Amino acid sequence: MGEAKRTGVVLSGYGPVGRAYVEHLARHGDGLARLHGVRPVVGAVRAGSGQWLPADDGQPVPPRAAWSAPEPLETTLDRTGASVFVQALPSSPELRPLAAQEAVTALRRGVHVVTATKSHLLTHWTDLAAAARAGRSMIRISGATGAALPAGDLSRTGLRGMGCRTIRACPGGTVTFVLDRLAEGDSLDDAVREARRRGIAEADPSADLSGADAATKVRLLAALAWGWDPATVRVRAEAVDAGTAAAALDAAARSRRLRAVAGASLDRPLLVDVRLEETGPGDPLYALDGPEKAVVFGCPEAGDVTVSGGRSSPLGAALAMVKDTVGVTADRTGFH
Repeated sequence: MGEAKRTGVVLSGYGPVGRAYVEHLARHGDGLARLHGVRPVVGAVRAGSGQWLPADDGQPVPPRAAWSAPEPLETTLDRTGASVFVQALPSSPELRPLAAQEAVTALRRGVHVVTATKSHLLTHWTDLAAAARAGRSMIRISGATGAALPAGDLSRTGLRGMGCRTIRACPGGTVTFVLDRLAEGDSLDDAVREARRRGIAEADPSADLSGADAATKVRLLAALAWGWDPATVRVRAEAVDAGTAAAALDAAARSRRLRAVAGASLDRPLLVDVRLEETGPGDPLYALDGPEKAVVFGCPEAGDVTVSGGRSSPLGAALAMVKDTVGVTADRTGFH
C-alpha cells in the first residue's frame, strides 16, 4: 500500500462519543494509515457555543474555556479543507434542527457525513438523501444503528440481491440485560440500577425500556434495506415495566427467555413492532447474554443472516464512526 491519504475531519459534538472518537484517532492513526491507507485527522471540534481548531496534527483538545466562538459551518469546512463531517450530537428534539441543517450543508458541499446522531435521520431522511445526491457525497450511519454492531452495513449493501424480507432485532443491550435480571428475580428498579452501575444503561433508560430506541434502530435499518422513509414508519411498542417481571420469571421457569423484539417486514409496509416475546433454544435472540444485541435478517431463499455482538458503549459508537470515516474516504481497487 502506498502513502496514506490524509483525511480532514470536522467533528460536531464533544460528549462521551465524540471524545472517544478523537482519542481513538490520536492513538491509532498510524495503524489506520498502515492497514487502510487513510489517516483521519481532526481539523476542528464544534460543540455548543464554541469550536476549536488545532494548530498542529495530534494536538490534544483543550478545556472548553480555551475554545473560540463558533463560525458558520461553511467557514469551518473551508478553513480545514475537511472531506468528512462527523456528528456525535445527542439525539434530542432540541438539537434535531441543527443536526439536520449541518448535515445537509456538508453534503451539498461534497463533504461526506458520518453520524451517530439519530434524531434527524428519522425526520429528514429524504432531505439528507437529496443533499447527498446534489453534492455527490455519502452519508453513513453505523453509529446510529447499533454502535459497534455492523447491522447498518448489512442492511445497506451486504444483503443486496439476497431477498431480505424481514428484520427481527434486539438492537440495544440495556433492555436485554434488564430482562435477564428480571428473570433472575430482580425488581425493575434493581435491574436498572445494576445496568447503570455496569455502564450498560444511560442515566435515563426510558427510551430503551419503552421500546422507542429499538424501534428507531429498526426504522433506520429498514430504510437502508428497503428504501422506507423513516418519517412515514408507524411504531407499535410494548414497554418493559414493573409488571414485566412476572412474565420474565414465567418464561425462565420453562427454559425460555423474554426478549424485547423489534420487527419489520415487507409484508407489513411502513410498520415497526416492538413486542415482548418469549424465545427458545435455537433462536439467535434467545442466545443473547446480558447486554449483547443482535439482528436477524430473514432471507427466505438465501437463509437467515444474523449479526450479533458489538460493544454498546461510547467507544463502540466511536469505533463505528471511525469505520465509516475510513469507508467513505479509502481508495478501493481489487479486493478492497
